Amino acid sequence: MPQQIRLNAFAMNCVAHQSPGLWTHPHDRSADYNRLPYWLDLVRTLERGRFDGLFLADVLGVYDVFGGTPDAALRNAAQVPVNDPLMLVSAMAAVTEHLGFGVTCTLSYEPPYPFARRMSTLDHLTEGRIGWNVVTGYLDSAARGMGRTQQTAHDDRYDVADEYMEVVYKLWEGSWQDDAVLRDRARGIFADPAKVHRVRHDGPNYRLDAIHLSEPSPQRTPVLYQAGTSPRGRSFAARHAECVFMSGPSAKIVAARVAALRTLAAEIGRDPAELLIFSLMTVILGETEAEAAAKHADYRRHISHEGALTLMSGWTGVDFSTYDLDQEIRHVQNEAGRSAMDNISRADPDRVWTVREVAEHVGIGGIGPVLVGTPDKVADEIEAWIAATGVDGLNLAFAVTPDSFADVADLLVPELTRRGRYKAAYQQGTLREKLFGAGRARLTPPHPATLYRPVATGTSS
Repeated sequence: MPQQIRLNAFAMNCVAHQSPGLWTHPHDRSADYNRLPYWLDLVRTLERGRFDGLFLADVLGVYDVFGGTPDAALRNAAQVPVNDPLMLVSAMAAVTEHLGFGVTCTLSYEPPYPFARRMSTLDHLTEGRIGWNVVTGYLDSAARGMGRTQQTAHDDRYDVADEYMEVVYKLWEGSWQDDAVLRDRARGIFADPAKVHRVRHDGPNYRLDAIHLSEPSPQRTPVLYQAGTSPRGRSFAARHAECVFMSGPSAKIVAARVAALRTLAAEIGRDPAELLIFSLMTVILGETEAEAAAKHADYRRHISHEGALTLMSGWTGVDFSTYDLDQEIRHVQNEAGRSAMDNISRADPDRVWTVREVAEHVGIGGIGPVLVGTPDKVADEIEAWIAATGVDGLNLAFAVTPDSFADVADLLVPELTRRGRYKAAYQQGTLREKLFGAGRARLTPPHPATLYRPVATGTSS
């Protein structure tokens, strides 16, 4: 049986997300990001297309590297204004039955104790359909907003993140035994205190002495996503992640990163197949090649070059306002996101990018390939991409929303289903079960979270 291709919709609680300027297109509704009908309509479309999940990006801070001010970001709605992604989930879950929700939260600025409760709450309210994209942040503006001079150094952020994960694992997995909640009306006992355990942690970055405030949720630990592809990010992903998001403009770049991550996972004793890897892609579909090409040309007329370079400046820490448009890009290492600069400088030695080419490329869908064509042609190209890279699925960005996602649901999904490359129906159960199979609602060994589960104790009198 051929490998089934998994699809996430890639969006953000903001305007345009990865396609700066496209909010001006008459078909785009992303300027309504701050109204629930927009999101409820979107998730209904995604569930119609049997998408595995809605992957919600987030950024805490503003893109102010370009020109040294937030002005360009504000002019172009370059991921500002941006609202909290977690606040959307309960409403979206109420109008769907199967769609998963991967939400991005920056652990660098989230105390683990209340954060663990928020995620448990969402896991309860979605009946086990919540996932967490674990990020450490990359904007100095976010650090300043939190009262710091600048963000912690790149690799040091991951050292803090390893300890953070230990704390939340202890809360999610180790505080309440599975049978702690009795709901015994006759005796008037809701929970057995003997089966609720105090979590104590005293580390270099976090101290905790408390019980977890939430009873065990369907998944306990949410499905864990991670998006770092730097060497330190890969190490973190190999240890903690269940789903990994990668970006890159070519199969050559993505394939090398996939192979490196799977090798690293195997070296530490994890089954490489237990890592589901999604790569960034944007598809523009038409009933005919001419229709698809016309859509693409139409969309390109709305690209904001300034907005694209504003995003790229934030992703890389390099002020592209100081570059001539025809200047070539060379690798610059800094404490912002390293992978974004790698994508356009040294990861593919066969190509040298100019600033203008970067702006054109990033203008639709960010740093990922854009496929244009009929469902049959695009399905061919997706199958070739999967074969060449070894990824398990795609995080699909949009050019305009909801049209880009509706076209996938109504044109591409039927073609992939016909080929046996896409599920004909959703798996029942939690998000983890939908991704990894029945009976897998919770993490299994050797994942490090399972080390913190309590030994069963007797019932108190």
